[in-house]
Amino acid sequence: MSEEEVTEEEEIVEEVAENIVAEEKKVETDLDRWVPKSELGQLVKSGKIESIEDIWAMGKVIQEPEIVDYLLPDLEERVLKIGKGASRPFKWVQRMTDSGRRNKYFVMVAVGNKKGYVGIGIGKAKEYGSAIKNAIRNAKLNLIRVKMGCGSWDCGCGEPHSVPTKTIGKAGSIEVTLQPAPKGTGLIVNKTSRDILELAGIKDVWSMTKGRTAARVNLAKATFNALYNINRVKGK
Repeated sequence: MSEEEVTEEEEIVEEVAENIVAEEKKVETDLDRWVPKSELGQLVKSGKIESIEDIWAMGKVIQEPEIVDYLLPDLEERVLKIGKGASRPFKWVQRMTDSGRRNKYFVMVAVGNKKGYVGIGIGKAKEYGSAIKNAIRNAKLNLIRVKMGCGSWDCGCGEPHSVPTKTIGKAGSIEVTLQPAPKGTGLIVNKTSRDILELAGIKDVWSMTKGRTAARVNLAKATFNALYNINRVKGK
């Protein structure tokens, strides 16, 4: 990669980071002026529903990201680097129309509070900021609760620092396996999976990945599905 390309990459990453910070500040301001459009949103803002678990227990579908912001104000956002190049946090999506070739940015974002909640979302738009905003919105609407524990035979500390049992997630040709690891092991995973696990609050895990790992969108989805599948294991 030439010096000019490196400089361009750094400017893009910096701009993306600035957009995320701006979006976080905007969310804080918008919540004060938020007028719920759904009955569920009205119940949340009035204080009649106080947690995400209450909503899921009711079998309701969250359609407003402000509901998530209201109940989980400590969510963090992170752009997953899925473009062609190690430092590029986006890729182009091209479409041929009657007026010529149209370009859009394609961005994938993960959100989480490092306390067991995590979500991923994809956004497309003509500008970085709009693509990130759409991705963050979709990630919040795709939020899940991750069960954590100490499932390693070599540890047994009983603290929620790893996954409680072996779990597998698939997406496309990729299969991601997460296994409990002793405390202090760290996250033995690829960079994309690490971002998602860190936001979920998992600190120690072993992993194995099969398939075309260069397809980072499916890699992120497979990791997310592995975390989701923990909830489907009986007795855990």
